[in-house]
Amino acid sequence: MSRLIWIAVVLGAIGVGACSAPAAEQAKTVDKPPTTAAAFGKLGDTPVQIYTLTNKNGLVARITNYGATLTELHVPDRAGTLADVVLGFDDLDGYRKGTAYFGAIVGRVANRIMNASFELEGQRYSLAANDRPHHLHGGRTGWDKVIWNARPVDTADGPALELIYVSKDGEEGYPGTVTARTVYTLTNKNELKVEMDATTDKTTLVNMAHHSYWNLGGYNSGTILDHELMLNADQYTPGTPMVPDGRVVSVKGTPFDFTSVKAVGRDLKQTGGKPIGYDHNFVVNGPPTQLRPVARLRDPKSGRVMTVAADQPGVQFYTGNFLDGSAKGKGATYGQYAALCLETQKFPNAINVPAWRDQVILRPGQMYRHLMVHTFSVEP
Repeated sequence: MSRLIWIAVVLGAIGVGACSAPAAEQAKTVDKPPTTAAAFGKLGDTPVQIYTLTNKNGLVARITNYGATLTELHVPDRAGTLADVVLGFDDLDGYRKGTAYFGAIVGRVANRIMNASFELEGQRYSLAANDRPHHLHGGRTGWDKVIWNARPVDTADGPALELIYVSKDGEEGYPGTVTARTVYTLTNKNELKVEMDATTDKTTLVNMAHHSYWNLGGYNSGTILDHELMLNADQYTPGTPMVPDGRVVSVKGTPFDFTSVKAVGRDLKQTGGKPIGYDHNFVVNGPPTQLRPVARLRDPKSGRVMTVAADQPGVQFYTGNFLDGSAKGKGATYGQYAALCLETQKFPNAINVPAWRDQVILRPGQMYRHLMVHTFSVEP
């Protein structure tokens, strides 16, 4: 498939989003309430909830207000059979103790900040080096480890859940009180829309990201090495080793070239790294603040296809390199390459790169916005 044809297909999916014929013919209108809530344990004395969203085609998403976390997403294969395609845990304790950020909204700053420090308006800030010597995904108690206020919403597009968290001035070393909002919508076009926004009362940094681990064969179906991926990215940002240092280089002729469809595992060993695999930021083609195609992922066994569109400059492609079997959930053991992440984002370490730093700076009176759309369909 040429890139122009692929982009047209993805743009069509964003607008249409329905399953192709085999699954659509078997989909049935469901009579279940679009959103239900249930107890999901307690964090200290504070109750935690889990919400179930069901669209008109029978797709099901489950989201907890702990970490604004997507815990399950059930989508059909080419025979119309639903499977849960995200890694996760059975209970709150799994998410509380987990370190892989399964399904969470991460922040205040997603990804890595080199040497856990940055300068802003003439002041030097030191952060937790929780990925020593670097800072990762907001620190020791990032937004994946807090309780968000949740409110179910019925929309014309489908059931939605709005979550709000207020991050106080000085939390995890960051300046400013930030009010962050995430809205998950499971549309009747078989999309999972994730809308993120934030405001601040003092100049600060914000780079929110949704951190689901995807396996379109189902969370317990083996590795994703045979999944077929295309990225709308002609360049990526290498680092030392994983933290971008300001360079932007072409993917052409490298293992990082996904401009044409290829199996995830085809060139994986050539990426190097310890452990081996992809954990890199790709520069998404096109205007960095406009919604545009980012990725197309297909599982050849089930026929499930997921396209991703977003309005961010980059996407972190991660192949679950650090999963080692120690994380277990939903009756499965999550080993290396059990799933992959496609995290749309500002560039990692942007605040320490002069050409990028304005990407992540948020000032009073401004609003941070981030939209990503996952569209699910099937192919023969």
